[in-house]
Amino acid sequence: MASGAAGNPDRLREYRARRDAARTPEPVPAAPAKGKRGRAREPIFVVQEHRATALHWDFRLERDGVLVSWALPKGVPTDPRRDHRAVRTEDHPVEYADFTGRIPAGEYGAGTVATYDRGTYALQKWTDDEVKVELSGERLTGRYTLFRTGGADWMIHREKGQEPLGEPVPDDLRPMLAVPGPAPAGGGWAAEFKWDGIRALCRVEGGRARLRSRNGNDLTETYPEIRALAKTVSSARLLLDGEIIALDAAGKVSFGALQPRFGTSGSEALRLSRSNPASYLIFDLLHLDGRSTRELPYSDRRELLESLELSGPHWQTPPAFPDTPVAELLAAARAAGLEGVVAKRLDAPYQPGVRSPAWRKVKVTGSQSAVIGGFTPLKRQDAARSRPPREIGALLLGIPDAAGTLHYVGKVGSGFTEHDRRVLLEELSELAVPESPFATAVDAADARVATWVRPVVVAEVTFGEWTAKGRLRHPVFKGIRPDKDASEVVREP
Repeated sequence: MASGAAGNPDRLREYRARRDAARTPEPVPAAPAKGKRGRAREPIFVVQEHRATALHWDFRLERDGVLVSWALPKGVPTDPRRDHRAVRTEDHPVEYADFTGRIPAGEYGAGTVATYDRGTYALQKWTDDEVKVELSGERLTGRYTLFRTGGADWMIHREKGQEPLGEPVPDDLRPMLAVPGPAPAGGGWAAEFKWDGIRALCRVEGGRARLRSRNGNDLTETYPEIRALAKTVSSARLLLDGEIIALDAAGKVSFGALQPRFGTSGSEALRLSRSNPASYLIFDLLHLDGRSTRELPYSDRRELLESLELSGPHWQTPPAFPDTPVAELLAAARAAGLEGVVAKRLDAPYQPGVRSPAWRKVKVTGSQSAVIGGFTPLKRQDAARSRPPREIGALLLGIPDAAGTLHYVGKVGSGFTEHDRRVLLEELSELAVPESPFATAVDAADARVATWVRPVVVAEVTFGEWTAKGRLRHPVFKGIRPDKDASEVVREP
């Protein structure tokens, strides 16, 4: 390798030429590197997480008095089946192994540097085109080979016959949630479209994909068309966050179009995947090849996610808009018939299971989840209350307070298909209870004919506004939310 050839009198000439010692806190030795170590010991390696223009990891090996360095856009591979790209960069002083901190704006490599791992290595081979080492670090251990593919472009490979390193892909996380509110003002935010579907985490490991809803239900068998995602990422170990959506006859995202898919499996799910296919829209990356990415800021997680180029017949990575005013994106969402947008702080880590103000959902139209506490029959059945209803006429809805007490917020009687009315009757009749679950009064005319149910099923409705009495004005049924627990429901502003 040209910059590391033996006999070069100043191995750090390029390093110093790129840095102003008066401006950067990085070590900038004045004298050339000596080309030898002062005492006999095993050489060191260090891997540094560098959040510069593009997030990457710097892999450095001590050799002839300097740190021979490569930039790894996706980090050190932890699985022998998955090589990562490595770009040869200038040699660094050995003192750089101890450097952490911020390189100021305007300087080469501006951004923050943190230590990912450090240790020693045993050298097995070193030529201009191939380097073989065995690492002994806290996170990284085992045999690795770096090999040149052309110019400054290299690859780094974890040798076979070794177990994959790193943490297993988590299987018990809950998604991070947004708080409702107005569009944030000022910079430091990115916005994404809000998709009208089912939130799901996708765990990819060993060539298999597993989908879980936000309340932990396994959705893998319900959406067989999405499982093929795992075959497109080779041996990658991933945990993705996204939304399962379906399109209506007009080609628009529709929560109602997902309703026939709920609870299906086997041949029925396979049939529906062909006639009514779903798609997985991926917007976050929580785990990558043995390491958690949850502590990284949103901007870095998005960068890593986009580098995976996850695009296929039933999965996509929709764009995020870090430089677009939220109001402008809201107008685009309205024109496309979407729910709204979600604004996310660029510097925010991922907080599993937390409803965080670092994520803010801004809706175009009123939409509300509500708990079903009862139902009334179709009007033609009212006069014959002694007979069981054949179809549901309206759902009686409530929202729990912080203590879990259910408060009545109105009824919804429109937006149902005939199929909805029959299926809801079958499902809700099994939850019938003798007394109202609401702590506040239901309209007397409805209470006289109501069938009360255990308040565990969540419905989604659109509505015009909240009335002065805290009721939903002109609600329209959108569908059932199997991905939400009743305890999660809160009133949207």
